[in-house]
Amino acid sequence: MTKNLLFSGIAGTNVYFLLGWLVYGILFPDLVCEGESTSLLYIFLGCFFYAFIYAVIFTRWANITNFKTGFNSGLILGLLYALSWHFFMQHGEIEVLYFAKAIIISSLINGFLAGTVAFVNGKVS
Repeated sequence: MTKNLLFSGIAGTNVYFLLGWLVYGILFPDLVCEGESTSLLYIFLGCFFYAFIYAVIFTRWANITNFKTGFNSGLILGLLYALSWHFFMQHGEIEVLYFAKAIIISSLINGFLAGTVAFVNGKVS
């Protein structure tokens, strides 16, 4: 059980970090606030702890062990998390297209993160 948690959490961290780099660094840099300094260490640590949330849920409580189920669970959890986060961060009028794009992208990234965690959890079992 601990081996599943460790391996799936590390795999999820790598997928989440690389997808974030691809999506926010290359494909949609307009979704990131300009002028803010970024620390790759802090971004990686954020990915690490967030991936381990899914790893704990999938290995300890839900026993989710295949990519499809993990992806679907990640879409739902990612959608709820993204909606929560983006509503917290709004300080004025919501630009609907930006908001929708950010929610969809975040949900899909969470789906792939969760699918990876579930897949590795199943393979290590």
